[in-house]
Amino acid sequence: MATLGIDIGGSGIKGALVDTRRGALATERIRVKTPRPAKPDAIIDVIADIAQRAGGTGVVGLTFPGVVTGGVVGTAVHLHRSWVGVNVAVAVTERLSRATTAINDADAAGVAEVAYGAAKRQRGVTIMLTFGTGVGSGLFVDGVLVPNAELGHLRFGDADAESQIADSVREAKKMPWKKWAKQTNDYLGMVEDLFSPDLFVIGGGIVKHADDFTSLLRPKAPLRVATLGNQAGIVGAAIVAERARRRTSASAPSKRTTPEADR
Repeated sequence: MATLGIDIGGSGIKGALVDTRRGALATERIRVKTPRPAKPDAIIDVIADIAQRAGGTGVVGLTFPGVVTGGVVGTAVHLHRSWVGVNVAVAVTERLSRATTAINDADAAGVAEVAYGAAKRQRGVTIMLTFGTGVGSGLFVDGVLVPNAELGHLRFGDADAESQIADSVREAKKMPWKKWAKQTNDYLGMVEDLFSPDLFVIGGGIVKHADDFTSLLRPKAPLRVATLGNQAGIVGAAIVAERARRRTSASAPSKRTTPEADR
């Protein structure tokens, strides 16, 4: 049975049913522009619409562009500040009457790439970086997620990194690829000094321009483009939801037949 994955972004909200056994979309992707202001009620309305259009009746996996701990939003830089403190998983569960999990968006993309994509069977430290409205990151050690790394908000020069090298910034400033790559190489060098990664995986909306930038990025560690492209967040959200469902099923007390029940 396919699992619904929904990827909440700063510019768009995307969703589809996912075949989590193959790590691939099982239905056509639905994309809705992120409403403004991007307050909880407006976003949840879009999630409900996507869920209805996508179909399915099982669990739901969400990504969120910010820190998410136990379903609770800790930061919401690219959405409305009223999200902070909201348990997005509970809010969507109540709206859809379907069990829901929530995870940071880049973490979800990384989960998908570790399970089925560019970081499959990768040992050591893997860093997934997503370049889109902002810069997200997923940090993995021997395939195990270290959640909410948020390396896009590292101090880089006079400001945080994503305000200088996000794909949205490159587009808004009409920045040539060589100039963007020079700044991004400096950023990758800083990240390498901090974490000594064994692999970088580049994802997010920028992957549609992979031919323009991959030869320009030169970190010490190997660098790969996300195999699942900009669908990785949807797939990862569904994988996380399905894993949670299995854990819940495994921990549920079994109904054993007793002699008294047989009478």
